[in-house]
Amino acid sequence: MAGWTTGQVSKLRNISVRTLRYYDQIGLLTPSLKLDNGRRYYSEEDLFTLEKIMLLKSLSLSLEDIQKVLGQLSLRDILIAHHQHLREKLSTLQASIVNTASLINMLDLEGGVSWERVSALVQNAQTGTKKWTDYFAEEEREFLQRALPALESGDRATQQYVSLLRRIEHCVKYSISPESEEGYRLACELIELSDETFGGDEELMDRFWEIRKQPAEDTGLYPVSPEVLDFVERSISYAMMKRTSKDV
Repeated sequence: MAGWTTGQVSKLRNISVRTLRYYDQIGLLTPSLKLDNGRRYYSEEDLFTLEKIMLLKSLSLSLEDIQKVLGQLSLRDILIAHHQHLREKLSTLQASIVNTASLINMLDLEGGVSWERVSALVQNAQTGTKKWTDYFAEEEREFLQRALPALESGDRATQQYVSLLRRIEHCVKYSISPESEEGYRLACELIELSDETFGGDEELMDRFWEIRKQPAEDTGLYPVSPEVLDFVERSISYAMMKRTSKDV
């Protein structure tokens, strides 16, 4: 076999005959074999060149720029660049998947979702702000990512946290004191769930809580209002004091 005809290459690589002819016309990809009867055949090397062109196009290079670099870059160089490009696209896509899953679970768990929360989650995916994981050492980060509830997962721990959050928001809305019996019960449940989540590591729990109090746009964490955070701090402080007094 002399090689592959223009029509065969078109079918093999899902590229139009017109495009192949245009590449030939501008000297970007010229078939190695041209017969007297006008038939043109692409060699295996030509097909490798075509692969390089298509990969470079996927990196948003213009045909003019591709012509400039095509002979200077090996197939491996181009594949490495393409691989990095795909990883970046995957990272963006995964962020979108996580945020969409989070919104779905918010709707399922809460029965509704405010525009502010939708906006905050979308903005967190679109911006390159520092995430909460960046504040911890690698070993701690790995532990926290395994242990902490992820809204996109909708698992049991996440449902428990969201349920507690909704009840706390209810207390804030109706001016129920953190030092009330309801505040005490909520604090006890939150302490128990936090101990389970952090494996009893109080220092790590305290460090995460300090980060939790920073703006959501800076950490990438689920947005919680300052009023709710204040309720949590006060109710836990009250619960700890009450427990201490009982032990005395």
